[in-house]
Amino acid sequence: MVILLLLSTRRQNEPEHIVAEAERKIVSGGLHIAQRLYALVAEQIAPGTGVAVEHFWAALGQIVQDLGPKNQQLLQRRDHLQAQIDAYHRKRRGEPLDPQDYWAFLEAIGYLLPPGGAHQIRTENIDREIASLAGPQLVVPVDNARYALNAANARWGSLYAALYGTDVIEGRVPTGEYQAERGAQVIAHSEAFLDAVVGLQQGAYREVVEFFLRETGGRQTLGVRLASGEEVGLKDAGQFVGYECEGDRLSRVLLRHNGLHIEIQIDRTHPIGRAHRAGVKDVLLEAALTTIQDCEDSVAAVDAEDKCLVYGNWNGLMQGTLEATFVKDGQTLTRRLRADRTFIAPNGHPLTLPGRSLLLVRPVGLHLYTDAATTADGAAIPEGFLDAMVLSLAAIHDLKGRGRDRNSKTGSVYMVKPKLHGPDEVAATGELFSCVEEALGLGKNTLKIGIMDEERRTTVNLSECIRCVAERVVFINTGFLDRTGDEIHTSMELGPMLPKGEIKEQRWLRAYEDWNVDVGIATGLVGRAQIGKGMWTMPERMRAMVETKIGHPQAGATTAWVPSPTAATLHALHYHQVDVFATLGHLAGRAQASLDAILSPPVLNRRLSSAEIQHELDNNAQGILGYVVRWIGQGIGCSKVPDINHIGLMEDRATLRISSQHLANWLHHKIASAEQVRATFARMASVVDAQNSGDPAYCPMAPDLDASVEFQAALDLVFNGCTAQNGYTEGVLHERRREVKAARQIA
Repeated sequence: MVILLLLSTRRQNEPEHIVAEAERKIVSGGLHIAQRLYALVAEQIAPGTGVAVEHFWAALGQIVQDLGPKNQQLLQRRDHLQAQIDAYHRKRRGEPLDPQDYWAFLEAIGYLLPPGGAHQIRTENIDREIASLAGPQLVVPVDNARYALNAANARWGSLYAALYGTDVIEGRVPTGEYQAERGAQVIAHSEAFLDAVVGLQQGAYREVVEFFLRETGGRQTLGVRLASGEEVGLKDAGQFVGYECEGDRLSRVLLRHNGLHIEIQIDRTHPIGRAHRAGVKDVLLEAALTTIQDCEDSVAAVDAEDKCLVYGNWNGLMQGTLEATFVKDGQTLTRRLRADRTFIAPNGHPLTLPGRSLLLVRPVGLHLYTDAATTADGAAIPEGFLDAMVLSLAAIHDLKGRGRDRNSKTGSVYMVKPKLHGPDEVAATGELFSCVEEALGLGKNTLKIGIMDEERRTTVNLSECIRCVAERVVFINTGFLDRTGDEIHTSMELGPMLPKGEIKEQRWLRAYEDWNVDVGIATGLVGRAQIGKGMWTMPERMRAMVETKIGHPQAGATTAWVPSPTAATLHALHYHQVDVFATLGHLAGRAQASLDAILSPPVLNRRLSSAEIQHELDNNAQGILGYVVRWIGQGIGCSKVPDINHIGLMEDRATLRISSQHLANWLHHKIASAEQVRATFARMASVVDAQNSGDPAYCPMAPDLDASVEFQAALDLVFNGCTAQNGYTEGVLHERRREVKAARQIA
């Protein structure tokens, strides 16, 4: 091992977004590794795993040597296919697509593969949260320790708090002292929920004045006393699965419905329990069964410093040591991982339930390269290779049971892989995982894969993608946001796209959502892997979420993404209202969704008024600027960004991809002029500045647009959007963020 000072310069064959910097490097295994990254692995991650540091870097170096050229070939194939599609569309611009001719063309170039016949996945050692339970899934930036811990701890959530603090209950959401009237509405809402899913033999929960135990056949059963004095039990006595007592009184009642637990907490000394006729102080729901700790779209990791934060937090989660200290309401608080929850089962035996979400992790896609570690000649390496090795090394602590609590009870590591284009890229990821397993001494198929169905080439070949990793796949999901960005970019040359809001209503989207479920059923995912749906992006609009997101389990999703622990608690209601596995059984008999519909691009089919055009420009430009200023200026990869109507929306690189590609498309087809687009951005810069005026870390754009790195980045995203590979935004974001970081270091 040799320590040296290495000044890397961009190489001809290195992706443009890599802007290398002078940094101390350590040479090991043929790689030049940033000193801070090497130290993190050597001092915090590797000890206790049984993997020697020198072996780790040598193994990564070998993987880069063996699989690096294939990674480049896969990216080149993306470009080659897109070039052929662009040429096909240019010849037919302004004409309706002939579905048969289009299908034949896509097959001829190898974009659309012929069906390979029926098959079933063969994945083993899958935790029940993924295989046999249905419930919400959180996605959280792992670079923020507080958020990462909040999400991991969101396995259980207070229904009272979720209802009281959101717009689900009518009236203004209170910010001051407890409002008894609103509290009464919360309790009534909760009791109506209990009536619907864990109902009593007769009467209703609003009539209960006492919960108690009664012994039947050597087992405890739950009894309740109504205000009338009558004593009854549950309609389904089997729903009572656990309890806890303080003295001779029940303090916790554990119920189960559709596989999910409900905990009724009883405390007549508590301010809320004291006012409740039966002493109920809260109702807890088992909520976020799984959480994706994200290293990708929701983080802003552009160099070794950022990657160390990502890896360090994941390592802390795997070892159970991660903490976050912060000040809230004048108090200094420290957050840690919650312990498991213990009860007494009806047979008198101890019962332990997980206190935390089952954690998955999402590394970056194939197209990202990093100089946190480089080859001997200074070339950046595929960042996904580094992710797979470091994240897996950290997970060994969990596999060995070295942490306080286990994440996977079955000895698996769950990696959700984004931005995959078709079976060849899925197969390459499976090959990478096999190499990592061999390098780290892990059993075959320890590393499980989640396939994100968010690129059109994966959608239309989804069954074949699953076939490529049939022994390790545990997850497929639809993601409307990135899927729309890819849809726009793929059909960029065909013509201008519909306004963004109307794209959601086109036939391709419904067919895409149904197709994902149909393929999941056909390939045996039911009862073995997750079939997922995408994110709710309006964290302050919980009433709308409760009213509409039930559509996801009704459509056959065993999980769907939510933006916060509170949203997870509320979305959990839907999995009690819908028996997802019964729904999937019914859906198995329907006709498969139309591939023709999926291949119907959302091309503009009418003349737009000047007002419609300007409204769409304003909306897109404001959204782009609102997100980019935080990403580049503050390194925030995901945040609640006010839209043009000042409604907070969760924004990440997927939403940015849609907006930037949509503007690029309209600019390309002269729906708007370059001058009009620039003028719109300039006007929206003042709007975004005003929306962020209360943030002391914010740097306004409007005073000097030419000098604003953030503003120039927004223009880059649009004016270079047609040539950005697959419409991805990382190239611009990474380069501009590193520019800002370098300027601050110099200053």
